[in-house]
Formats: sequence, C-alpha cells, structure tokens
Amino acid sequence: MVNEELKDLELHEMEAKLSEQEGLRREKLFELQKEGKNPFDVYRVERTHSTSQIREEYEQLEGEPVEIAGRLLSKRGQGKVIFADIYDRDGKIQLFVKLNNVGEEELKFFKTLDLGDWLAVKGTPFTTKTGEISILVNEFQLISKAIKPLPDKWHGLKDPDLRYRRREVDIISNPEVKETFIKRSKIISEIRHFLEERGYLEVETPILSPVAGGAAARPFTTHHNALDLDLYLRIATELYLKRCIVAGFEKVYDMGKNFRNEGVSYKHNPEFTMIELYEAYADYNDMMDITEQMISTVAEKVTGSMVVNYQGKELNFAPPWRRVTMTELVKEHAGIDFDQVKTDEEAQTIALERHLKEEMKKDVEEHTKGEILNLLFEKYAEDKLIQPTFVTDYPVEISPLTKGKRDNPALTERFEGFINGNEICNAYSELNDPIVQRERFEQQARERDLGDDEAYMIDEEFMSALETGMPPTGGLGIGIDRVVMFLTDSASIRDVILFPTMKPLDKNN
Repeated sequence: MVNEELKDLELHEMEAKLSEQEGLRREKLFELQKEGKNPFDVYRVERTHSTSQIREEYEQLEGEPVEIAGRLLSKRGQGKVIFADIYDRDGKIQLFVKLNNVGEEELKFFKTLDLGDWLAVKGTPFTTKTGEISILVNEFQLISKAIKPLPDKWHGLKDPDLRYRRREVDIISNPEVKETFIKRSKIISEIRHFLEERGYLEVETPILSPVAGGAAARPFTTHHNALDLDLYLRIATELYLKRCIVAGFEKVYDMGKNFRNEGVSYKHNPEFTMIELYEAYADYNDMMDITEQMISTVAEKVTGSMVVNYQGKELNFAPPWRRVTMTELVKEHAGIDFDQVKTDEEAQTIALERHLKEEMKKDVEEHTKGEILNLLFEKYAEDKLIQPTFVTDYPVEISPLTKGKRDNPALTERFEGFINGNEICNAYSELNDPIVQRERFEQQARERDLGDDEAYMIDEEFMSALETGMPPTGGLGIGIDRVVMFLTDSASIRDVILFPTMKPLDKNN
C-alpha cells in the first residue's frame, strides 16, 4: 500500500512538473505570436537534403550551402557557441550555432528553443575537430512549436501502456522502435514483391459484409443506415478470394486488415493484418512450399539471414521446415496414439482423464474424436513447436472449408504453421464440392444454435459461386503481425502495430 502511495505521489509530482513546463512553452509561443513570429504560419520548407544524404555525399557537399529540417532533440553549450542535434526520418546531424554566423539576437533566440521544437536550418557541412560531420548554421527558422515536453532524455518513455498510447513519443524517445516499423514496411514490401514475381494478382475484397465468413471467430457488427442493414467487419477474406478463383483469376491475394471481436494479449489484437492467397490447380503441399519459401526469402532480404535471434532463441527459417501430423504430435507430447482411438466415446474418456473440461466450450459428451484430438494438441504440443513447423492433417470437424484427406476422410488436407509456439498461418486444399460444403455449413449452423458464436455462418452468395464451379485450389492465410514479431525480435504483437487497440483511460480516476 505504501509503495502504491509513493508511486501515486511521484506520478502527481511528474504531472505537475510537466504542466509547469507546458505552461512555460505556451508563454513562449504567445510571445512569438505577439511579435508576429508565429511558427504555425509556416506552410512549407524547401529542403535540399536529408541528414543521411549529407553524410553519404559529404565529400561533394563540404562547404556547400544546404537546407535541412527536423526536430531539435538535444542542445548544449553556452556563451558564443551552441551545439545541438536535429533529427529527421533518416537520423540525426549536429548543428554548430555560432555568434559570428547567426548574430547576437538569433543566438539568444536559439537558446530559448525547447527540445521537441521543429526547425528549418540553412548552413554548410563541415567536420569538427572530433571528426563529426556537422552543419555550420547560417540561418534557422522555428517552423513548429512543441507544446508538450518530451520524456526525460536519459530515462525515455519506458511504461509499456504509455508507449502504446503515445506511439509518436515512443518513436521519438526510442530509436529502435522506429527501426521496427521501418522493417515492418520492408517485410510487407518484400512479400508483395515475392508474390508479384510468381504471377499473383493483388485484389481488394470488402471490409463490410452481410455475412462474417471464412474463419471461426466472433465478428464486430455495425449498421448501415441508408440500407437499414446490419453488417460485419470482415474476419477473413477467404470467401471473396475464392469467388475470384471461380471468376478465372488463377492466383490472387489480399493483404489488409481483419477484425475479430476477441481478447487482447501479447499475440492478439482485435484489428490485425492478414494476407490470404489462393492458387488454382494447387493443394496444401504447394501452400507449404510457398510459405517456407516466402518467409525464408523475406527474412534474408530484411535481416540478411534466414537464421534470426528471437528473444534469446535462434530460429532457422531455411527450408525445408518440419512437417508432422497433429496425431503424431499428440503421440509425441501427450503419449496418446489417436490412430488407436476408434470412437467418440473413447476420446471423451481420454478427455476426462486429461482434465480437458476447462478447454471445452460445450459438454464433454458433445465432443467428437476430432475435436478432442485438437484440444490435446493445443494443450500438450503447441507450445513445444519452437522451430518453424507445419502441423498437418486436421480433423474434419474443425476444418469446414477444407477437402478431406485423400486416404482418411476423418481428416482434412489442412496445415497450420507454428513458430515459437505461435500459429502464424493456416492453409488448405480448398473444398470445392458445393454439396459437401453446404453440409459442412449446416453442421456449423447447428453448432451456432448450440451456443458456439464462433461457428461459421452460411454465405449463400459464396455457395452460389461454388456451385458455378471452382477448380482444385490451394489457399493460405498468414498473420503478418506475428511474422513481423519474429523478424524484428519483438516480444508482443503490440510492439509491431503502430497504434494497437487500447482501453480508454478513465480521466476521473
């Protein structure tokens, strides 16, 4: 209790200090505005170079006039010379502000600038006695005033909750965070390049839909006033992309946001980025090939190697990845051979013996052998899959959009990819038999009636497309945020989403 009171006292003292600094900054702004020097009246800056360009082209630019712009993040020195650091998107460069160059009034004004202010600077590149490339400032202009102070230079912004809420300040305070999001952009770009080289066409599918289909998940709902129609934010792009295959586009993908009305954790965010791709005349073996090729290629392009360090573990993305059935993994980690389990009742007995009731959404006797196999896999095996692994041959009961396995109709040609105990992808030999598909949907509808709000809905427009005829097709969905986590050594999905979903702060407490 005492520790909590001390923490609250420190927080109030910090807030009072910040409020005092903000007040002083506002006073400076008002004085500037009274003098006709409102920084917010600046509309455009004619930059000639970035900080990285000055460093890269220094031999040609030394002593030549340049103009740069950026945020002032450090300032030191007194008297007739001030040193400062200005940051743009590429990094920082030192400013050398000297009385003889800018004059007494401008030097005095420079000393009043606050950390966080934005400047446009004209000057000439030179090298200091210590060998640091710098700009000898001839002229500068305040182009935007930072009213709120930045976090303490030495301690930075450390509180995770505050970092996610004020991501812009997080990036300013923690340069490694900026690098994460630059890498994220490169990862997405390389994925697109990989697929384009292989003849895939990027398409856009609806975000609003009258039916939430393509995945087992709770959707977000909204209402369209003009049509007086309830709509869902998409939980997956699968059904629309399959309609593209029906239309004759043989290789298609959509990369964008999906929305699932579920919990928040280190690996879940209600709004997340997913890529789904579909290829006519392919099956789930082809999807395994393209998954390991894509991720290993992207890893090498972005990090320089197919072997990356993740939270102290070495992950090897080089193909081939391990391929193992769900049944084999349950035997390996739970000691149960499901090939010898013949009936639902036998499986239900095993479920009771292994205390699976907590993992169940319905009564034990309502569970099939396939559902219990999956529960055992999730409990005993999933978190053991550290190196990239394809888990294959999922039970038909939990795979309503998947073709049955060629030699075992109780299973399907489906796999999920796992890295460090986390699912990163899901793929099928797609079910293209409309009669079987309707039967599967009707079974899912019965599951919804029994209270499973994640069961699939029947999408009649998709069924109509399937009845028009879809060729044999392989389909794949990859969670982009989780891939980015592994390639940037980020512990949480929130670390790789610029603005993760957050519960609003209660201003009254």
